[in-house]
Amino acid sequence: MKLGKVIGQVVPCEVYEGLETVPMLWVQPLDKKGHPKGAAIVCADSTRMAGPGELIYYEGGREAAMTLDPVFVPVDHAIVGIVDDMALDQGGGDA
Repeated sequence: MKLGKVIGQVVPCEVYEGLETVPMLWVQPLDKKGHPKGAAIVCADSTRMAGPGELIYYEGGREAAMTLDPVFVPVDHAIVGIVDDMALDQGGGDA
């Protein structure tokens, strides 16, 4: 799973059969420390609950297509869940 932040919503002019009720969200991928990583992507929101500003986790490829109903609709990325909290290891401690 990958970490991202919802930065907007995409409104398609044509919708593939099976994706009529699935929100398409603009997501900025994040690295493991929560910093932006690469270009923004479009994710199908399988949770149907994510919104702008929320921290989410998503899947890509075949796994993304399997998160939706019906399965295997043509998507490259799909939001799997919303992150409630994230604790980062600040390092510097004695191990």
